[in-house]
Amino acid sequence: MSRRAGIIGGGIGGVAAGVMLHRAGWSVRVFERAATPGGTGTALGMWPEALRALDAMGLGDAVRDIGARQRSGDLLRPNGSRITTVDVAATARRTGDGVHLISRPALLRLLVAALPSDRLSLGTEISDVAALQREYDVVVVADGIFSGTRTALFGPTSRARYAGCTAWRGTVDGAIDTVDETWGRGKRFGITPREDGRTNWFATVRTTEGGRSPEGEVAALRAHFGDWHEGVRRVLANLHDETEVLRHDIYDLHPPLPTFVRGNAVLIGDAAHAMTPDLGRGACEALVDAVTLAGHLGRTPDVQSALAAYDRERRRPVQRLARLARIMNRAAQMRRFVPLRDVTVRAALAVGGPPS
Repeated sequence: MSRRAGIIGGGIGGVAAGVMLHRAGWSVRVFERAATPGGTGTALGMWPEALRALDAMGLGDAVRDIGARQRSGDLLRPNGSRITTVDVAATARRTGDGVHLISRPALLRLLVAALPSDRLSLGTEISDVAALQREYDVVVVADGIFSGTRTALFGPTSRARYAGCTAWRGTVDGAIDTVDETWGRGKRFGITPREDGRTNWFATVRTTEGGRSPEGEVAALRAHFGDWHEGVRRVLANLHDETEVLRHDIYDLHPPLPTFVRGNAVLIGDAAHAMTPDLGRGACEALVDAVTLAGHLGRTPDVQSALAAYDRERRRPVQRLARLARIMNRAAQMRRFVPLRDVTVRAALAVGGPPS
């Protein structure tokens, strides 16, 4: 008799775990509270480690074909002058693979198509993790940054914490082939290509939690960034109404969890280690979590031993990444000592390069 896995959350991490566990011979059920698979979201950078995880699912080449290859990465000042250039080519030389940008909906469509359709239960919210733990041999918790399951397992101190800034994001017409991020005083604006010939953008501003713009978010963006360099102004000129703009406060999981395992429940992705988006690694790490977890559960008959091995392999490395993302977030949101910040960031990237 095959072992049974119940997966809470039908996002990138949850569906990826379902795909890999199904291939390892498990009977899988993915529970997603939304009535349809997620259809919103902007570009995700698939770094080499994530591409290797996708290769394990048989999806790596599809992502490389669909996604836009990142060929450069510039960190700019609001006037358009360059702070530094991220050596993306060095990542390819070091790892044998580059960075490919693909929208969240496109990636999720590939993952859902790789999972047997009868294994995904849409419109199903799980409110009692203990009942699911009794029913299944293992419960994979992949319900995101605001995971109610994590709180049920680890208590209220495990709730995500506001990181001090809000973010806007969206997509506009027009293709670009470069990636740049502009840092001002407590503000940022990023621009990346998208696989369908459009342009992704995001912006962050240091502010209080829960705020909204009475004059509208498009007007707020133009007030914050309207005097920045031409690339930013070009994006703002292509924003026409509020429906084109998503706004979300930024959160991360801090302090980090002491373990990703409670009984036969195991956390992956943002439920386990939600990080600020400063390294662009959240979706990547969810994919690696899913492949790593399925590998241990497929090789090890004893569930508890497999979960312990997953925890040992993944928790400390991914929590180090989350800590680095938090440091980068604080640096990017600085309002004082900006010239010193720029010199420090340039030196750090020159020495260490981006994590791959």
